[in-house]
Amino acid sequence: MLGNTFGRVFRVTTCGESYGGALATICDGVAPGLELCDADIQVELDKRRPGQSEIDSPRQETDRVTIFSGLRNGFTTGAPVGMIVHNVDTMPQHVKEYEDVKDLIRPGHAEYTYRCKYGDYADWCGAGRASGRETVGRVAAGAVAKKILAREGITIVAYVKELMDIVADVSGMSAEEREANSLKNEIFCPDLATAEKMIEFTRQIKADGDTVGGVVEIFATGVPPGLGEPVFDKISGTLAHGLMSIPAVKGVEIGAGFRSSLMRGSECNDIPYMKDGQVRFRTNNSGGIDGGITNGEDLLIRIAVKPTSTISIAQSTVNMATLEDAELAAITRRDATICGRMCAVAAAMTRITVLDHLMMWRGYDAVSGIEHKLGW
Repeated sequence: MLGNTFGRVFRVTTCGESYGGALATICDGVAPGLELCDADIQVELDKRRPGQSEIDSPRQETDRVTIFSGLRNGFTTGAPVGMIVHNVDTMPQHVKEYEDVKDLIRPGHAEYTYRCKYGDYADWCGAGRASGRETVGRVAAGAVAKKILAREGITIVAYVKELMDIVADVSGMSAEEREANSLKNEIFCPDLATAEKMIEFTRQIKADGDTVGGVVEIFATGVPPGLGEPVFDKISGTLAHGLMSIPAVKGVEIGAGFRSSLMRGSECNDIPYMKDGQVRFRTNNSGGIDGGITNGEDLLIRIAVKPTSTISIAQSTVNMATLEDAELAAITRRDATICGRMCAVAAAMTRITVLDHLMMWRGYDAVSGIEHKLGW
C-alpha cells in the first residue's frame, strides 16, 4: 500500500488501522531546538476523540499519545519525531460485528474498492486503513506543525460553518474568537446560537437512525506572501490534495470558490492598494492565493463533508463472496455527524501543508541558518 507519506520537506508518514494495535506517526524535517511534549499533541487529539458527546461515535478511545523518538530533555534533536497512540476499544464483540458482515458492501464505505485492489487480504475490521480512525496520525503531526507555525505568527483554525442548510455567521470574528467559541460546544461551531440549532438537528437525525453532513471552514491568518511552488505544486493544489485525502471529504473550495463562477471579472477581482508600505487587497475572493502562491491575505478554505456512511437503517447491498443481492442490517456504532470532529483533522492537514511550503520557500537547512530562517 502506497500513499502513506505527505509533504516534501516537512514529511509526515502514518500507519495503523481502525482495529489494529496502534496508530503511529513519523514527522521528518523537524529542526532541533523545538520545545515539545506529549501535552502539546494531546490537546489537539482531544478535539477529535470519539465518545465525548451524544452525537459522536460511542467508541471509547483514550487517544493517549506518546512521543517515542526525536526528543531529548523536552527539545527536538533534529531526528524524526515519532508518536504513537494505542487503540483500546477493540473488544472481541465489536470485531465479531464486523466479521459477520465482512463480505457485504457497506454503502458509502470502501469494502468494495479495497477488495478490488487488495483482494481477500483487505482489512475488513472497522474499514481498516480506510477508517476515519486513521486521521489520529494526521492530527498528531498537525500538532507538531502548529508549534512551529506559532513561532512564525501563523494561526490556523477550523470550525463547522454549515450543517446541511443551517449556516453559521462568523463575520467579524478573529481566528482566536472562532476557535475559543468553537470549543464551547460539541459541534465545534463558533456561532453559539447556530451551534445549538445544529446540535438539536443532529439529535433528530440520530433518532431517525440517519446521519448528516456539512461544511467545515478553515481560516488561516499571518500566512506570508510567497508560499507555493508553480506549476504542479501550487499551494492551492497541495491544500486540495491534503484535504481531499481526508476520509468523507468530497469537495474543496478556496475563497469565493464555486461562487466565483457566478461573478463578473469586475466583481471577482481583488483590488490591490498600499497600506503601511505593503500591498493589501480590498476583498479576498481569491482566498489568499493568486497563481497558486499566497498573497499575504488570510487563507479561507471550505471542505464539503459527506454524512457518516454508517447508519442505523437497513440497506440493500451485495455479498462479495456469493455475488448475490443481500441486506445489511442496521448498524448503531457511529457518529451522527463527523463534522465537529473533522475540524481538528482539517486544521491539521492545513498546518502540515502550510509548514511544508514555508520550509520549501525558505530553503530549509537543519544545519546552517535554521534559527534565523524560521525565527527560532
